[in-house]
Order: sequence, then structure tokens, then C-alpha cells
Amino acid sequence: MKGPKILAIASAIDLDFRYGCTPAWWQLWKGLYEAGVDLIVTPYRGRPVESPWWRTAPNPAYLEGESFARARDTWARLKGDRYLRRAEADPGDTDKLVREVVWRWVTPRWKRHVERILEREGDVDAVLVFTVPMAHLRGIPTALRQQFDLPVVFYDGDVPMSLPEFGGMDTGFNYYFGADPGEYDLVVSNSEGGLDRLRELGARRAEALFWAADPELFRPLPVEKEHDVFFYGYGDKFRREWMRELVGEPSRRLPDVDFALGGEDFQGDVGAARTLGVIPFNAFNRAISSTRVALNVTRRAHASVRASSTARPFELAMAGAAIVSNPVEGIETWFEPDRELVVVHDADEATAAYGELLGDPSRLAELGAQARERALDEHTYAHRARRLLVLLGLGVRETVA
Repeated sequence: MKGPKILAIASAIDLDFRYGCTPAWWQLWKGLYEAGVDLIVTPYRGRPVESPWWRTAPNPAYLEGESFARARDTWARLKGDRYLRRAEADPGDTDKLVREVVWRWVTPRWKRHVERILEREGDVDAVLVFTVPMAHLRGIPTALRQQFDLPVVFYDGDVPMSLPEFGGMDTGFNYYFGADPGEYDLVVSNSEGGLDRLRELGARRAEALFWAADPELFRPLPVEKEHDVFFYGYGDKFRREWMRELVGEPSRRLPDVDFALGGEDFQGDVGAARTLGVIPFNAFNRAISSTRVALNVTRRAHASVRASSTARPFELAMAGAAIVSNPVEGIETWFEPDRELVVVHDADEATAAYGELLGDPSRLAELGAQARERALDEHTYAHRARRLLVLLGLGVRETVA
């Protein structure tokens, strides 16, 4: 039986851009391949990157995209910063002028590009848009449906950060200003609690598909422990108060405990924690295995909207880490507190948890083993790929053999 054929329009394929979603897309696309999907991926930012699991099509606006990115970076440097910052609360429509230029020059080019791919392939079963700014493709889903009679689906992996009231990360765009979610047959979201808001914005159908982790990429490694408490993240926007409670204050109270931070753009209170800089994706699993306690510090937006998944807890669990997390609304959807991870509510609880766990290696090992077992049972990208195909109605059973 011939497997489904899907055209994916992706925010980026190149890991060098350090977009938070890109490593997750790689794992999901691998899962789709393993489920029998013939996948063609075309990037909205950067160049196409080949892999054993998908074919590629070029980026029709590569030069324009890179020129815009360089101009944006230059403007940020002139303002004395790395990024053009947005307010954390209701930043408003910050992309209006850019959007007008995109609609005039970029959107028509992308429409022709996708039409040519579909004409050439001839038998594509669905088009999936992965975290491309929805407004930038305005009108394209309606045109594709009319011309090719196939479903067009938007997968937003950043809810609720991407919603208008949050405005997205400083490195990206406002997705929904000027957009029409009703153009899509389905809007897939990483957040269960964000589905009603997506419907309010116009989505005709909205379904949740959580993040996960590939057990071949994330697994316990037999390496020496180099850190006592470790956190990795793309900056601390929307989580500075929790970085203070889980890192800054405990690191001052526990001077004999080694706190280490991977990543960059930490502007809040990180106390005595030492910084490791950016960790390449191929070294991330090793970094997790090299720590005794791994932190999941979820941004306020995701932590406060029920069951808004992020990649980190699944990656840590699949790697067999002993996880300590800030409170996340709905975390029990994925992991059982006190059995598969520890949830702390302030610096006092965090300090006590670190002391208890670091003094009991058997408890550390038990937490990590229970978390990995749960992840293997329910949270692999094989599970998510099959779930996505069920949502698309492409006739693949959701159970994993």
C-alpha cells in the first residue's frame, strides 16, 4: 500500500538558526518517515537541508529572507541589543510595515512556488505549514484548496507565546495579526489550553499535538557527572522570576553545589550559576547525561495556560534525567509529580529539593528511570507522527507497533 505524501512548509530546516522548534520538527519528520510518509520539506527561512528522512524543495525567497534578517540584526545592534525586544504583555501589532512588504513581494512568490511543487508531484495528500508566520501566507491556503482539492493544515508549535496577547519571541514575528486561521482546514497546536483561543481567532477546527522526544537521540549516556544542577534554554524572557527562584537564589544558598547554565541571553538573576554558552544540538543529550539534576524552567506563558507543552521535559525525561520543574499548569497530563519529576514552587522548595536529591543518588536514579519509562510509553515522536496522520485522516493507525 502506498504511503501518504505530504508537503511541509517549515519555518526553517537549518539548526544553525537555533529556532526552538527546528530540532522538534526534525524528530517529528523522522517519525513521519518511519510511519511510511513521503515527505517534501521547503524552508521559509534559510536553505534546504537534506536528510535520510525527507526530500527538499528550495526556499524561493532565500535572498530576501537573509537580507531582512541582517537588517533586523543591524538595527538591534544600533539600539545596543542582540534583538529587537517586545514587551512581555500585549505588545500589539509590531510587524505591520514588514507584513505589507511581505504581502507585496514574498507571498506571491511563495504561492507560485507551492503551486509548482504540487503540480510537479501530482499526488500530494496534504500541505502542512510548520510555524511559518501565518499572516505571511495569507490567501495561499484558500488558493491551494480550490486548485488542488487537498487539506492545508497549520501547525503552531509556540502556543500560547505566538498568540497576539504575547506577541511571540523577540527573534520572530507576530503570527496572527493580519492572518485568517479559518483559511486552514485544521490548526494543530502544542497547547491543549490554547485551543479555544485559536477558535476565537477564527480556526474552524483546532486539535492538540504535544511535543515529544526521539529515544534514539535522547537516551542515558555512560558519562561522568560534570554539573550538580543544570538548565538549558534560549534566554530567560517570560521566566525570569522562575530563574531567580530555581537558580539565582538557590545557587547563593548552596555555595558547594555547582549550578550550570547552557544557552545565552540570560538577563535576570542567575546568582552564582556558571554559564556554558550555546550547546550544539548533537551535544545536548550528553550535557543532560552529565548532570545530576536537570531543570525544566517553563516560560510563564506556557506554564499558565493548561497543558501547553514544550520540548524540554520530554527531552530530559527521555534522556533519563532527574527533573526538577517550576509549576506548569497541566504537567500531570504528561508526567506524574513526585514519581517522574519534582515540582517546586519557590526558592525554599527548590533549595530543599536539590539538597535532598543530591544527597540521595538512588532517588536521582529512580526519578530518571521512571521519567524515561513514561516517555518511552507515551511521548515518542512515533506516537506523535501517527497521531498527526490520524488528525489528517490519512488512514494510519495511531497505535505504535
